Amino acid sequence: MRDNASFLRARGVARRFGAQVALEPTDLDVVPGEALAVIGPNGAGKSTLIAILAGALEPSAGSVERADGVRVGWVPQRPAYYELLTARENLELFARLEGEPDPHAAAETLLAQFDVPADRPSATLSVGNRQRLNVAVALLGSPRVLLLDEPTASLDPGQRRRLWETVGVVREDGGAVAFATQNLEELELYATRVAVLQRGRLTFTGPVDEYERVHAEEVFS
Repeated sequence: MRDNASFLRARGVARRFGAQVALEPTDLDVVPGEALAVIGPNGAGKSTLIAILAGALEPSAGSVERADGVRVGWVPQRPAYYELLTARENLELFARLEGEPDPHAAAETLLAQFDVPADRPSATLSVGNRQRLNVAVALLGSPRVLLLDEPTASLDPGQRRRLWETVGVVREDGGAVAFATQNLEELELYATRVAVLQRGRLTFTGPVDEYERVHAEEVFS
C-alpha cells in the first residue's frame, strides 16, 4: 500500500530517557485494515513506540504524521481515567472531550457493551473491569486507529475473547489496530502483520507467516 494511504507514518522516531536509549530511530506505518502486532521482550521499546504513535509521548527525534481527520484511540497499560470518578462519570467526561454529540448516550452504549459496573468509584473495580473501562474510554469518538499496550494482560480468557471481538470491529470497518504484546497466541489469532523490537531497535516488519518461518526463535531467546 502506498505511503500516502497510511493512517500513521512514523519516520525516524527515537526516544531517550536521559542517557538511556528506549527506542532507536524507527520507521513504521499503520495502514487501513490491518492488525499490527508489536512484539519483543520486556524493555524492547514496545510501550514507548505505541505511546509515540498515539501522540502521548514526544519523540526525542523524528516525527509521526497522521492522515487528515484520523482519530486515534490509545489504551495504555495503566488506566487513563480518573479513579475517583465512576465508570459512567469517566465515560461522560471523556465523551465530552472527544466531542460526542450526546455524551450520556455514548457512555451508556459503552457501559452496556463492556458490562462494566457503572456507579462505583473506578478505583474499586476489579482488575478486569478496570482494563475494560480503559478500552471503552479509547473507543469514544469512533477512532479509526486503535493503539493498545498489552491490552489483555490482566484479563481472563473469556474477557480476552470479548475484547478482541470489540477491537476487531474497528479493523473490519476499515480502520486499523496496533497492539503491543508478548502473547504469541494473540499474535497468531489476530495479527495480520508483525513488527519486532529488540533492545529498542526495529529488527523485522512483515507478514505473520514470514515472521514465524524465519524469525520466531530469535525474538525471545
